[in-house]
Amino acid sequence: MTDPAQTAVKSLQELDTSHVSDAMDRLGIPGQCLGIMPVDRTFRLAGPAFTVRYVPVGTDPGSVGDYIDDLDPGTVVVLDNAGRLDATVWGDLLTATAARRGLGGTVIDGVCRDSDRALELGYPVYSRGRWMRTGKDRVRVDGYQTPVTVGGVRVEPGDLLIGDADGVVAIPASRADEVIAAAEQIRDAENSIRAEVEQGAALAAARAKVSYHSLQTRQRSGG
Repeated sequence: MTDPAQTAVKSLQELDTSHVSDAMDRLGIPGQCLGIMPVDRTFRLAGPAFTVRYVPVGTDPGSVGDYIDDLDPGTVVVLDNAGRLDATVWGDLLTATAARRGLGGTVIDGVCRDSDRALELGYPVYSRGRWMRTGKDRVRVDGYQTPVTVGGVRVEPGDLLIGDADGVVAIPASRADEVIAAAEQIRDAENSIRAEVEQGAALAAARAKVSYHSLQTRQRSGG
């Protein structure tokens, strides 16, 4: 990762997906990956995307991909398997290798298998579910480091992803700084509200004090 990317990832590690989701709504950026959830609620991830797109096999069965050994630590593997639930593109050996190499996690628009290994190693895997049937001879790699779709969201190579118990959000790399700044503002406002409420303040008054509702309202150009 480049230094700016490392800085952004460190900032994302201090945020929740709810903060980032609200910030992206405010900025009018789609990024919430619908239906992509962690294998375990304790998993968190934050890092830049390495993308892989899969398609059904044709007359040439192709390959499910040998890319894992080339990835840098902290990278988030993003696999677009078109939401398929009947054939996996991630399992035991990939999890073990990714964990050993210090990758940031894996996000799949589709299913994973061998989920116990992810739990054993504490390696973050996010997917649409779990299913044991291999993707070998069912799907093949159609492209590496190409734009993909995950949970209805376009993800490009190098875009930043953040994941926690509530799911995954993808942030366009070109807008990461403004998203993070807005998310931090929302987080800090929520912390202030929480402190006020714990001291006995009414929630409505605490929210009004920091103009909380306006923080999540979509910005209008020229406004």
